[in-house]
Parts: sequence; C-alpha cells; structure tokens
Amino acid sequence: MKILLLGPNGQVGWELQRSLQPLGELTVVGRQVGDLCGDLAQPEALAATVRGLRPDVIVNAAAYTAVDKAEQEAELAQAINVEGPRVLAHEAARLGACLVHYSSDYVFDGTGDQPREEDAPTAPLSVYGRTKLQGEQAIRSSGCRHLIFRTSWVYAARGGNFARTMLRLALEREELRVVDDQIGAPTGADLIADITAHALRAGVDSGLWHLAAAGATSWHGYARFVLQWARSRGMPVRVKEEALLAIRSEDYPTAATRPLNSRLSTQKLQNDLGLRMPLWSNGVTRMLEEAYG
Repeated sequence: MKILLLGPNGQVGWELQRSLQPLGELTVVGRQVGDLCGDLAQPEALAATVRGLRPDVIVNAAAYTAVDKAEQEAELAQAINVEGPRVLAHEAARLGACLVHYSSDYVFDGTGDQPREEDAPTAPLSVYGRTKLQGEQAIRSSGCRHLIFRTSWVYAARGGNFARTMLRLALEREELRVVDDQIGAPTGADLIADITAHALRAGVDSGLWHLAAAGATSWHGYARFVLQWARSRGMPVRVKEEALLAIRSEDYPTAATRPLNSRLSTQKLQNDLGLRMPLWSNGVTRMLEEAYG
C-alpha cells in the first residue's frame, strides 16, 4: 500500500507519521518538499504531486484551524478547507485511491445536550465550521473512496495545548476564569491517528464517522482535572481550587462563535471497527505524564 500523508507537522499529522508506518510505503509531504507540494492553497501543484506519486491512500491532516482568524480570512480558509480537499478528492477518484480526511464538531450549531450522530442536521456557526462542512461535502460528492472523521477538542503532548496553557497560567496567577458552558470530549491526536490506521487496515467502506474520546466535560472541568493532577504531583500550583472560577461563553467573547454542545456519538465507529473508545481523562492523564511526568 502506498500512502501519501499531507500536513505531517500538525498535532494529528505528527502522530500519523507513527501510526501509518506499518501499513505500507509512506510518503510524507509538508507544504513544500523539493518538487512535492502539500500546500492545500496551491491546487495545481497539489494535483501534480498526487498524480506523480500515484498513492493508494491519501491522508489529509492539513487544514486551516485558526478558528477566530478565519472570520477575517474567509477566502484563505475556503481555499485550504474546501478547495484543497476538493482537488484531493478529484485526484483520488481519477486514481481509484482512498482519501482520508478530518472534519470537526464545528459543523453543528451546538444546541441541546445529547451527543450528535453522523446524520444529525448541520448548522455551522462560524467560517471555520462552514468551510469544514463544505470540505466534507466536496469529498462526498466527488465519487472518490473516502473516510471522513469528525473530531473534537484535539490535543497532543507535542506543542501547545489547553492543558499546557492552564498549567502555565496556574503557576503564574492566583485566579483563573474558564468557560463552563461548552461541553465536549478532549481527544488525543494519538487516538485519532491510531483509529485511522485501524480503519485503513480493516478496509472499511467509504463513510463518515465521529471520532472522539468517551465521556464529556467542560473547559472548566478539563482545567480542574489538569490542576488536580498537577497538585497530586507536587507542582507549585498557585491557583487554589476555589479560585478556578466558572464563567459563561458570553463572558469570554471571541470572534467566532463556538458550539456549546460538542458531544459526538461514536457508536457507529465502535460498531464498524469493533473498538471501544477510552475515557477522555485516561488520554489526558497519559499526555500529562508524558509531558511533565
């Protein structure tokens, strides 16, 4: 199996370099590697790269992910999140290749309090969410074989993430205010990469799946969990438990509106792959141990 991986330096892409290695011949292409182009904003060069390599599988871990900035850079977000995947899907269809792509819980409006299933109505609240949905639609309408995974609250031990930010601030400040009305499941990039490899190895048919850790919490609950872990390891946390204050989204305005309910039902994924999703807290603990243990 010849696999082309795009976006290798992001959180998920970095883990995919590990998980995809055992499956076959892996070619990793960043935005520009010699004559090879993995830049989703350069459609002609991107198409030429795919045609030249002729992969059996294209794994697209590249995306425009600056949620707030996208409100001012809608054209760039459209180029990367919609037109780039459209090109990849077209080339995959020509080659008979399979395209793996990652989408987001931001395709939903975040109403209610139940986990969304894959066929739930979509209604994105932001430019980012709209372009991720349009990217899905471009792939599905192309006729190519595809695996689309919607993820949420992605983190990794490598690079910056919410947990690192909370720990840094908790060492500097005596009070933290964290949003408590947005609910989701922190999901490790390593889990996403491993599930991707499982799906490719299993040879599942084209489809759309929700891929997130089990359970749910708020950003405030996530922060509380991280700080409790830090205290248990004797880290000099200045923020006392009662000084971690819960606030509403309206008290922390952002350029892009976030969905309040980011719960994703993973029952279809678990049934189709015969897997069991781990609790979000297990993955976060492992990440913290890896980063700080």
